[in-house]
Amino acid sequence: MYMFIEPECQWKQENGSAMHQWIKQQTNPNPNDVDIVVYGALLSYAGEASAKAQYPTAFRKVWPSFQSYNLDEQINLRALSVVDIGDVAIHEQDRMLSESAIEAAAENLSIAFQKSFTCLIGGDHAITACSLKGIKNAFPQDRIGIIQIDTHLDARNQEEIGLAQDSPIHQLIASGIVEGRHIYNVGLHGFFNSPEMIHYAREQGIHMITLKQMRRDGIQLTIREMLRQLMYEVDRIYVSVDLDALDIMFARDVPAATPGGLTAYELFDILKLIGENEGVRHIDFVYADPKDGTLRPETVKIGVTAFLQWLTGIQLDHRNRISKKGKVTL
Repeated sequence: MYMFIEPECQWKQENGSAMHQWIKQQTNPNPNDVDIVVYGALLSYAGEASAKAQYPTAFRKVWPSFQSYNLDEQINLRALSVVDIGDVAIHEQDRMLSESAIEAAAENLSIAFQKSFTCLIGGDHAITACSLKGIKNAFPQDRIGIIQIDTHLDARNQEEIGLAQDSPIHQLIASGIVEGRHIYNVGLHGFFNSPEMIHYAREQGIHMITLKQMRRDGIQLTIREMLRQLMYEVDRIYVSVDLDALDIMFARDVPAATPGGLTAYELFDILKLIGENEGVRHIDFVYADPKDGTLRPETVKIGVTAFLQWLTGIQLDHRNRISKKGKVTL
């Protein structure tokens, strides 16, 4: 596709069970042969226009460290056709053009790969708004629900603060892309959201599920109930995984990570449950880049594991559907 460029990190296509051998890197795959489309957006939250996001490239570089077989679930992800089509061709000196490019890319992918799941790797949390605008362009009649895994509401008024990475939810509500009552924010905790933003979220009907509440009620029960409710209300579900939802002990270089956040194990369980729900058609992983220095491999590997847990959920759902039809499962 013309709007994508080859990623900086590419792997030779060869047989094998490692992640870099299993995921195909193709610029123009046949949509009928693809279960999951992965693409990157190099848009960074950094103040310098020329700064590129590190995470999409770092995400690909650690693939040889991972196998396709999930020992915990005894399931092989090679049964899924996963294709990496590269990075959105953003404009390094023009943020607004970059956001428009991501929106157009998401729209085109949603139309071309209607039967596939899409996964966007960033970058700035602004890409979530861009991606959702593109999806809405592709399916204007569809009601879209959002599950936002985040420490923050990310709903500041962009007209007041100017371009900022922490306002995608406000953008989406203001533009009519998503209704507040169809947004569920999980992972909120502590002292990291202003009273004004909380007031705005309540006014808009955003479901604010604190980490304390989720742990008290049970993470599995909370996520399953959230998905069940959204499935009644919307036509497709978008999940945004902001890696600052992790406790700072698990993501020391993520700038907005905080004490008391999700453990890596909790995030993995959440992503597996989300993958088991076919209504979740789109997902992104964002906000990993440090303000200074290089992204730590520990943080990258947690993000990749979360991605693989989502794929595990998808494969478990496929296996369960086949089992219900009375066919032999592998």
